[in-house]
Amino acid sequence: MTKTLPKYQTIFLHLAFWAFVLALPFLLKYSAPPAGIPKKAVIQSFSMTEFFTIFALINVPFFYFNSQVLIPKILHKKGIWIYLLSAIGLVLGVFLLHTLIKDIFFPGQFIPRTGSTFQLLFFLAISASYRVISDNLKNEQEQKERETEKLKSELSFLRSQISPHFMFNVLNSIVSLSRRKPERVEPVVVKLSDLMRYMLYESDDAKVTLQREAQYLRAYIELQQLRFGDDIEINFNTNELNGNKTIEPMLLIPFVENAFKHGVGMIINPTIEIDLHTVDNRIIFSVKNKVNRQFKEEKDEASGIGLANVRRRLELLYPENHHLSIKDEDEFYGIYLEIS
Repeated sequence: MTKTLPKYQTIFLHLAFWAFVLALPFLLKYSAPPAGIPKKAVIQSFSMTEFFTIFALINVPFFYFNSQVLIPKILHKKGIWIYLLSAIGLVLGVFLLHTLIKDIFFPGQFIPRTGSTFQLLFFLAISASYRVISDNLKNEQEQKERETEKLKSELSFLRSQISPHFMFNVLNSIVSLSRRKPERVEPVVVKLSDLMRYMLYESDDAKVTLQREAQYLRAYIELQQLRFGDDIEINFNTNELNGNKTIEPMLLIPFVENAFKHGVGMIINPTIEIDLHTVDNRIIFSVKNKVNRQFKEEKDEASGIGLANVRRRLELLYPENHHLSIKDEDEFYGIYLEIS
């Protein structure tokens, strides 16, 4: 991303530029008469140096008047033709000032007007180029900042959707459990409180460790085990996990929720397999659940929100650094996610 320089660096660059401009006449000045050069010529050269030093001081306000006044207030607001007329007037005014300084401080000396004109046009071009480039950089940075804020707002909205969607599924589970196995409701509610603590106090961070996210997934799986007991086979593998690797919080839970939502009920020997590990600093995550192809599940309005949400979050957070594939074949439905 293109960034403008910090203010102090910009000031330093400006000072260095003008110090170089002011030093040029002195660097070009002779310290002693070369062989065959009359002393009078050296004196005139010294006077020329003093003149160009004064002229360089004139160029400083000329440079900034064009870049800070004419371009933003005339060119941007009144158009190119009014600006060109104003620039011509400015050049003529500075040229007359140059002539006045010559007549007052350097009477009788020959100072080429072509050199003065060239300097004025040179500084006018440099001034205009500086302003155009700095405006483009500023506009580009502001555009990037707007895009970043837009992405942050969208991510914040997507995150805010996770909790209601999660609670919707869990509360439905508790209602169902209260009818079939009411003795398991209390431990489920206790486990739910642990999950809520993570959702409320830790998921606001930009990133969490993969180890912490894995603990959250395990807590959710344990909640579901309390609900279903031995009615379902659940395998959760976190071997070879780099716990220091970070990830967006609550990014993986929708896949696990989806497996429990569609992998239990009207299925013989329901099975859910979840694997989370790291390879060469890459996160590898897979979820697979058994499905019943003969049973057509009725989808409610909330169905699919979680997966659509996580797809969009992946696009925003890891646009070029993730791969998500879905396999829906035979008696299993599975997802494979890789984040680098």
